[in-house]
Amino acid sequence: MGNDKPLRVFVAGSTGMVGSAIARRLRQGPYELLTGPVPRIDLRNQAAAHSLLAELRPDWVVLAAAKVGGIRANMDYPADFIYDNLAIQSNVIHGAYLAGVKRLVFLGSSCIYPRLAPQPMNEECLLSGYLEPTNEPYAIAKISGLIMARSYNRQYGTQYISVIPTNLYGPNDTFDIAGSHVIPGLIRKTHEAKIAGASHVEVWGSGNPRREFLHVDDVADACAFLMERYASNEIVNVGAGVDITIRDLATLIAEVVGFEGGLRFNPAQPDGMPRKLLDVSRMTALGWTPTISLRAGLASTYRWFLENQDQLKR
Repeated sequence: MGNDKPLRVFVAGSTGMVGSAIARRLRQGPYELLTGPVPRIDLRNQAAAHSLLAELRPDWVVLAAAKVGGIRANMDYPADFIYDNLAIQSNVIHGAYLAGVKRLVFLGSSCIYPRLAPQPMNEECLLSGYLEPTNEPYAIAKISGLIMARSYNRQYGTQYISVIPTNLYGPNDTFDIAGSHVIPGLIRKTHEAKIAGASHVEVWGSGNPRREFLHVDDVADACAFLMERYASNEIVNVGAGVDITIRDLATLIAEVVGFEGGLRFNPAQPDGMPRKLLDVSRMTALGWTPTISLRAGLASTYRWFLENQDQLKR
């Protein structure tokens, strides 16, 4: 890329699912990964975040740090979701600017789009309708982050880009049933039902909503691709371009886990958005497509779960 020295990159949130995958991808080169102090600092603390970035002075920053969770966690802790994410984003983006960082990748979320947005959802759907109530605080925080990145570009001439990934899964995910997203939650519940010899697994909702899923190693590769090739102020969707019903997803997970019991859907629990499928034509036109199929990704994620389940939070 024209530099003799490798670009120095700081990945905020490098111990999380997305951040660790991005760090793994960037270690393949030609980058130098910068790490913060141990124990890790709290990026919600403005002074600590700004001091860290001033000390590291990275060439690029990837902002993958966030408070994340499934429907139940979003409903139970809405104040935490909006406060933590607004604080992290504001501190890292402004701290990066103060440290002279010209290039930053902000990881958004597909929940920024309206609940009833046309499917598949393209980037122009942003701010065109009401959000899904169950995750509105998280979505508002993520929208604020991408608008903040865009605003710094306009005022300060930075190149801060916003990537909007679909639902992600993979190694280092959160597998505690109370706070996890649908795939890790179902993997754990289905595995435990298999071990216990249970007759069925309960699945939240009707099973009818459709969701799109992307393995975290694919989104990490997409971020590296965009870091090198994309400088537009426009957000860009990153997804698989296909979706699946929750019912079919639960069936597929049961097959991967080897659970032979039934599925019992609980319509008293919320479904969330009826459908969330991203229009990925902008990303495809840039020349990137994912490579990991859902079945292969679920199988590798289940293997990771089996190897690490003793260390995972219940």
